[in-house]
Amino acid sequence: MRQGGVEELWEHLHWLVVLEQQGSFSKAAARLGVSKASMSQHISALETAAGVMLVQRTTRSAMLTAAGRELVDSVQGAFDQIATSFANVRDLAGAPRGRLRVTAPVAFARQQLVPLLPAFLRRFPDIQVELDMSDRIRPLAQEGFDLAVRHTAAPPETHVAWTLASTRTVLAASRSYLRANGLPESPMELAGHACLHYPRAQGASTWTFVSSDAKYADPVTVPVAGQLAVNNSEALRDAAIAGLGIALLPDFSAQSALQSGRLVEVLPDWRSTGAFGEWLYAIRPYAAHASRVSQVFVEFLREAYAEGFAPRKPD
Repeated sequence: MRQGGVEELWEHLHWLVVLEQQGSFSKAAARLGVSKASMSQHISALETAAGVMLVQRTTRSAMLTAAGRELVDSVQGAFDQIATSFANVRDLAGAPRGRLRVTAPVAFARQQLVPLLPAFLRRFPDIQVELDMSDRIRPLAQEGFDLAVRHTAAPPETHVAWTLASTRTVLAASRSYLRANGLPESPMELAGHACLHYPRAQGASTWTFVSSDAKYADPVTVPVAGQLAVNNSEALRDAAIAGLGIALLPDFSAQSALQSGRLVEVLPDWRSTGAFGEWLYAIRPYAAHASRVSQVFVEFLREAYAEGFAPRKPD
């Protein structure tokens, strides 16, 4: 690198920060939209200018040395401030514009988020949405997401979170199943029913309930089993509609089937605990400033879900 090449130095430093976030040269190159060879050349040039090794390279990953870590820690704040300042200036330009990368659980995205996107995109024609539907918890900053929708009891403390809606868990079955097998009158009776449930990594599956009746002071936990266990609430709902058993579902998966009569709520005086989160959040990596694109999307969702599920579709 030529002496005094401050512009090149800043670019190399930025690429080092991205490399630290992504954990490998190939992922960092993809994040920056450059080749892996170019990525490697930039980091090598930075190491030459610094006179010290900054990255320990392996075939699968790239780990910063102590010197590399110190360098990233010292410049990260400056890059965050630059991003914040640019976002502030861009937001003055008028209507929100730009790309929004969002990740959300598969069942929720299919049933509740995708149906809202046409109205959002019509309202904000200069915004492009890239939606990742995945039940895997994605590292937002590392994978370049602006927002995530999470169904959880509490959002991570390391992120900024907006509450979108409260949710509840519903126990439901088809009328045909209940006619053939009877309607359980207490959680204890579920042990004798076909229960459609999320699979556990190890051990028996259990459901825990709390009664609205004061005479049942303690939670009741029952073992459950059935022919089908699947880690997707949409699949569980469809299996319950088909008469395969009783399913424990988040309300955003169950509501349309309950409203149409395809499913019937079971044990409505008992509340399930621990199966699903009680709140739906939009979260983003911590930064002093949220982009206007992120802000208008969150505001849109909060408006849509203000009255619960299924969502009211804004104009």
